[in-house]
Amino acid sequence: MAGEPSGRRAVGSVARAIALLDALAESDTGLGVNELARRIAVNASTASRLLATLEQAGLVERTGAGPYRLGLRLVTLSDRVLGQLDVRQRARPILSRLAAQTGETATLSVPSGGEAITVDFVPSGSSVVSMARVGRPSILHATAVGKIVLAFGPAAEAGPLTALTDRTITDPRALRKEIEAVREQGYAEAIGEREPDLGAIGAPVFGRGGELVAILGLQGPASRLPAATRKQLREPLVEAAAELSALIGGAR
Repeated sequence: MAGEPSGRRAVGSVARAIALLDALAESDTGLGVNELARRIAVNASTASRLLATLEQAGLVERTGAGPYRLGLRLVTLSDRVLGQLDVRQRARPILSRLAAQTGETATLSVPSGGEAITVDFVPSGSSVVSMARVGRPSILHATAVGKIVLAFGPAAEAGPLTALTDRTITDPRALRKEIEAVREQGYAEAIGEREPDLGAIGAPVFGRGGELVAILGLQGPASRLPAATRKQLREPLVEAAAELSALIGGAR
């Protein structure tokens, strides 16, 4: 058909269902079957079948024989969209600012499958740079972002506490104590635990339902991140994580 992208013909029933949802979105009080049928230019029986299908999916709802309204399933879907699409885009200027402000590499990771994956970073402007790698998974017990997942993620398990350096936490009791401290203080640190000269700090980013949706981090050579320097970095990192949480609809 002229004017349509090749291979992208619209499915009529889906298009009508979308039009029906749009019509409900424009109403503050809900709409009945006949009015919806009029608005999307179909007969009442077609509108009724569409509504029944959408109601089964939780996309529309009604009380008794009252008017139809948009369903709560749409809230869940919108939250997923915000979580998947907005975080990286909204985090980018924050990462740039953090890297410029602190002189260290700023990273963005997202929880996935019981771990955290680096999805973006802005490198440090220093001559000696700790480079992050997009797609690199965390090691839960040996990285700052991994500890954030253990502290705030959905029942994540650290698995075998393999020693990667002489500073890696391998005692389950010591790790539990560390994670409890992370929950209380709102940030995590890992200094020389994954690689001997890699230091990092991480802070959680929360979504609208209070769930962990991302982790902001700062990383650099461990030799450049003694305790006094890490203390100075915590405040801008935690504030940046709170700012990103607010931008995506979470609690600041």
